[in-house]
Amino acid sequence: MSVDRLRQLAHRDARPRKIKADAGTCPKCDSHYSADEMQRNLRVCPACGHHFPVTARERMEQLGEPGGYVELWPELRAADPLQFTDLKPYAERIADAEKSTGMGEAIVCAELEVRHQPAVAAVMDFTFMGCSMGAVVGEKFARACDYAAQKGLPLIVVAASGGARMQEGTLALMQMAKTVIALDALAEARVPVVVVLAHPTTGGVWASFASLGDVTYAEPGALIAFSGPRVIEETTREVLPEDFGRAEAQLRNGQVDDVVDRRELAERIGKVLHILRRPEMEGNGSTASPALQWAQGGAQKVKSMVGRIRPGSTDGEDA
Repeated sequence: MSVDRLRQLAHRDARPRKIKADAGTCPKCDSHYSADEMQRNLRVCPACGHHFPVTARERMEQLGEPGGYVELWPELRAADPLQFTDLKPYAERIADAEKSTGMGEAIVCAELEVRHQPAVAAVMDFTFMGCSMGAVVGEKFARACDYAAQKGLPLIVVAASGGARMQEGTLALMQMAKTVIALDALAEARVPVVVVLAHPTTGGVWASFASLGDVTYAEPGALIAFSGPRVIEETTREVLPEDFGRAEAQLRNGQVDDVVDRRELAERIGKVLHILRRPEMEGNGSTASPALQWAQGGAQKVKSMVGRIRPGSTDGEDA
């Protein structure tokens, strides 16, 4: 044993002991919280605002009313048409994911109310194989779009994904086109789509339906990009900005409408749904939605201005 080495150890600078992180430890500020505290705060750190990941069903409970939600098509399960095997067979990966998460797939669709506004929600869960998009994810999303169009209900999408599911090959890539076409049908039906981008939203999901919302929100700090900064730096050998692909940078670039704290998300979505509510869904004898009232008021002002500008017209009919 070297005496010189022992002297160096004795005189080295003391380093603060870092407590091992767990589910109740904030990775950003090292604050500690109990499970009850985290649940009450919607899994957001009260000290620094770090957003912890949440499961799809937990997200439904956060957005919906206390009465709960009605899950749609929970019986759908992934097949293994390619008989794919890497380190383990794809069928085993699916079985392990179902056992560890208690879910049948990486997306949960449901009918619920957000601040008393009825809607259809399609919420992705990153804990299920990184919420990669396979055939079942695309099918459930397309069904949610059809269901929303038939009932005239707005669609709320919460995206968090690593991209297409490589174990399904081209079948997974086909879901990009399938989900985009499903949203086109909603646009034709004049049904609004509100998208919430959670951490991370990348790959084929961001390159398809996650970027096509009528109103798009993002959670603070969420990575939103086709490829992550590490992959890009390794490929291009270039140093990227620290906030590359983050929600705040995407807001500056115009890719999202706003960055919204999770604790304010349900209230914000409820207000947007109230504004975008379809007039034919108002019921007999009730007033039209605020958006329709504003549009009608603007049209009346324009009509009045045209009538004043053209002396030969009394009510603007010649315009």
